[in-house]
Amino acid sequence: MINSVSPYTSLNYSAAVERLKPVVNKTPLVLHPSLSKKYKCNVYLKREDLQVVRSYKIRGAYNMLSSLPADKLAKGAVCASAGNHAQGFAWSCKTLGVKGVVFMPSITPMQKIQQTRMFGDDHIEVVLIGDTYDDCAHAAKDYCKAHHMTFIPPFDDEKIIEGQATVGVEIFEELPTADFIFIPVGGGGLSAGIGSYFKTVSPSTKIIGVEPEGAPSMTAALKAGHAITLESIERFVDGAAVKRVGDLTFSICKDVLDDMQLVSEGKVCSTILKLYNEDAIVVEPAGALTIAALDAYSDQLQGKNVVCIVSGSNNDIDRMQEIKERALQYEGLKHYFLIRFAQRPGALKEFVNHVLGPTDDITRFEYMQKHNKESGPALVGIELQSRKDYELLLQNMERYQINFTELNKNNTLFEYLV
Repeated sequence: MINSVSPYTSLNYSAAVERLKPVVNKTPLVLHPSLSKKYKCNVYLKREDLQVVRSYKIRGAYNMLSSLPADKLAKGAVCASAGNHAQGFAWSCKTLGVKGVVFMPSITPMQKIQQTRMFGDDHIEVVLIGDTYDDCAHAAKDYCKAHHMTFIPPFDDEKIIEGQATVGVEIFEELPTADFIFIPVGGGGLSAGIGSYFKTVSPSTKIIGVEPEGAPSMTAALKAGHAITLESIERFVDGAAVKRVGDLTFSICKDVLDDMQLVSEGKVCSTILKLYNEDAIVVEPAGALTIAALDAYSDQLQGKNVVCIVSGSNNDIDRMQEIKERALQYEGLKHYFLIRFAQRPGALKEFVNHVLGPTDDITRFEYMQKHNKESGPALVGIELQSRKDYELLLQNMERYQINFTELNKNNTLFEYLV
């Protein structure tokens, strides 16, 4: 292995590889034919969704836990997470025979709680507390101090970063000629690890970090020159939605990231559905980020070797309806309107027969109640077969003098009503 120690920190890649070799999967790096054809290059997917706990997070958690002295391990460990880090931590505790306590927000979906308990079995305890990650992280650290246990953070620690870097080691072993590597960015552990490793073994490889538009914490930190706390974030891409990146991860990422790209949540959803429908690949929102970013670089990718990290597949099936809804809106195929129908016989029939196109479909219809219990405007959801049908729909509404308000273009009304 070339350059086993990072020049950016004291990360020891070869030691992490040896610790993880007996317990994690060396996940496939597979050429994706249709993406390669679309972008006129070689697109490889690093399938961390096929990891032991269905995400790369096990690497960092196990690397840190297994590095602890025996006396610290004997006292147990604690983590705070509502997702993949909790599951990687739980599995590591079970494998190492360590007592673990997982703090999760009280609003965590039962599916994630059950998965964490399944991976940790009788070696972990789950504590539900607070409404946010910040709440449960604060409680977890207090618990650590009170019980003299070790806190295992999700990203901001050298041993965590070192473990995540082994994803990059595996990529380099199979594809030393990678020109671009696209990495999903949440707290920055994966990008710090892979980025620092590749900048030592292949400095010409472009390292591109990808964040959801609604949670641009690394993008904001790079602009500010230091880690900052965002006032609010969109939590839909939960595996990459943090208010603040790590101070340590930022100090590395500012030197190893060649660019950052933001991707809309709608485009992420569209990518999830395409991967499922065309390739039978199930990914979580964060796992689709890197593939969703390729369009923005299409001119630069031709003839290159490109790697996209598919970071995980822990996607709750209950979210699929929301994913489909967001994808349709992003693709311009789903629109919501508040329509004040004329109070005369046949007004609704006229709308259906003359305003809607032959392939337009009403997928939601409900009258809104006024304070005096009278019927107010109708909330109407319309699904189109083609994006170009949208302009014709608006023209027909104008022609027949339909009194309407587009909700897709009014975030406040849309979030309240839809």
